[in-house]
Amino acid sequence: MTSISGLSEIKAFSKPLVANLAKLGIHNIQALLLHLPLRYIDETHITAVRDLRAGEASQVEGEIVHVEVTYKPRKALIARLEDASGQLTLRFLHFYPSQIAALKVGNKLRVYGEIRSGYFGYEIVHPTYKAVGEKTMVAETLTPVYPTVAGLTQGSLRKALAIALKQNALNETLPASIYQAFNLPSFADSLRDLHNPPPEVDLHALQEKTTPAWQRLAFDELLAQQLSMRKHYARRRSVSAPQFERSKQLVSGLLKSLPFALTQAQQKVALEIERDLTQPHPMQRLLQGDVGSGKTIVACMAALQSIESGWQVALMAPTEILAEQHYRKMLGWLTPLNIQIAWLTGSQSKKDRTASLESMANGRAQFVIGTHALFQEAVQFKNLGLAIIDEQHRFGVQQRLALRQKGQPEPHQLMMTATPIPRTLSMSYYADLDVSVIDELPPGRTPIVTKLVSDSRREEILQRVRESCAQGNQAYWVCPLIEESEALQLATANDTFALMQSEFPELNIGLVHGRMKSAEKQAVMAAFSAADLQLLVATTVIEVGVDVPNASLMVIEHAERMGLSQLHQLRGRVGRGAAKSACILLYQNKLSETARARLKVIYESNDGFAIAQADLNLRGPGEFLGVRQSGVPMLKIADLNRDAALLEKAKTLADRLLKEYPAEVDKHLNRWMASAAELVKV
Repeated sequence: MTSISGLSEIKAFSKPLVANLAKLGIHNIQALLLHLPLRYIDETHITAVRDLRAGEASQVEGEIVHVEVTYKPRKALIARLEDASGQLTLRFLHFYPSQIAALKVGNKLRVYGEIRSGYFGYEIVHPTYKAVGEKTMVAETLTPVYPTVAGLTQGSLRKALAIALKQNALNETLPASIYQAFNLPSFADSLRDLHNPPPEVDLHALQEKTTPAWQRLAFDELLAQQLSMRKHYARRRSVSAPQFERSKQLVSGLLKSLPFALTQAQQKVALEIERDLTQPHPMQRLLQGDVGSGKTIVACMAALQSIESGWQVALMAPTEILAEQHYRKMLGWLTPLNIQIAWLTGSQSKKDRTASLESMANGRAQFVIGTHALFQEAVQFKNLGLAIIDEQHRFGVQQRLALRQKGQPEPHQLMMTATPIPRTLSMSYYADLDVSVIDELPPGRTPIVTKLVSDSRREEILQRVRESCAQGNQAYWVCPLIEESEALQLATANDTFALMQSEFPELNIGLVHGRMKSAEKQAVMAAFSAADLQLLVATTVIEVGVDVPNASLMVIEHAERMGLSQLHQLRGRVGRGAAKSACILLYQNKLSETARARLKVIYESNDGFAIAQADLNLRGPGEFLGVRQSGVPMLKIADLNRDAALLEKAKTLADRLLKEYPAEVDKHLNRWMASAAELVKV
């Protein structure tokens, strides 16, 4: 590998160039080589004006025969370029005096851009152009266009990469036979082909990143991710953790008291977790299941195994509404078993908080339930053995780590999510975790009918709410914002609450949103749960965990603005009782294509996994994961949908490489990860 690590050591690189590259996160030769093009332009041949086609990007060479600045319908710089076969209009809507000088009549130019049909025939809006002299050559390769920053031109980047490609940094990190087995080109050939593609390459395949060169680098990146995850998984297995016995009394006591039996999926997952907790290394398991699949009772069984072995349990939820619901549910299940439960949130009174902290520190509190307050510095456990995190993607990586550090030795960790993880995501970003899936709903859940309704039919929906509440059912009306936003002009919870009160004077109506004080929210939710309120106007604060079996109707305002997983979570708040349930998605007309596609998916499917896959396709893994929270660097080249077959190969290969080529694996990780240690998911 090259001895040059820092770019400042390359004599041809100026200080301003090195500084600008640093703004792109490029600090060494490897990072520069892997700064790959966004797209390509074909300047390898010149097209005559008569052969141009609308919608295609072309390069034309000719002489400027006319230039003027027009002012109607708007100010523009117009020039006409002529070759032996005809004229082409060049249009600049934004321009500088220097451009007027460059486009003087008589100047010979070579221009490039997308051909459009204009008033005077074919035209290019804002073409790239350069003066043509006797020695001006036609490009021999396709021209790459790179991501850049202000002050760093495409020309400077191309020159820097030409120098980088001559450095001794293109060697293989892993045995060449691996790539030959998959019929993939070498690292050196792949980089040369991507930075200087030959003219005969399939431009569409190049843009879509399906050429062998792109596939080779995507495979390398996926392989680095798998190797790093597997190393992290192995590291965790070398750490000590409390070793629990299987529960002999508490779990069976809980199950006997329940008015329902566990589904087969719940039983299978409970056994996987029970087995993990008997091991001497910390469990890191992700429990995923669709809305209403019964994750909480499985988590409770794990908690009882910990408590029966003499260790404390902490359950952390992202909102007070959800935390309190867990608290009330656990009180009902565990008080008959003489389990002491403590409650800890930021809004508690000083007296209650002090009492909770004391009972946690002296071990009297066997099960502690709360919000972010659980991982604050003042919180001490006597012997924390299991940390349960609900809706784990809502917490930052440091927050999850802070809770885990409350125990010595390291406690087991069970993370739960009601957002099903598509298989490709589970194989890549969650490859260092053990994953359990509850893939069936308990019997008796009524199917939810989903309806898409234009906002213009609002009166019909109001009547539907009135009729449903008159029959003794309850309803949610969900709004996306709390206060008026001029930018978005969406319906707000406060305005909607006032509107509903005037529309339905006969109903008791509640309002809940994230900015209310905790006691207020709890009072409203308690009243709704007790059926003292017939209609609840709410923001998406009710997205997770709220369980009111009598609520059978939900109306969601501006559904087109929400993500698929969020819509599915919200919809899961109804259909929890015996009454036939419906979710009405109100949308504004003039839907974008993306919004239309999103609503079509949620309308057609109740399958959380199918919805999650569609959400991943539409939004990409960054938004789906909440990558700022996940602590995982995103893939820059590979695409989980496009490269699923490569991911399978990388996953299969990773364990063998770690065993047979440990030194080469480290070289590979150094190339592809700024720091392999960064790829640690908590």
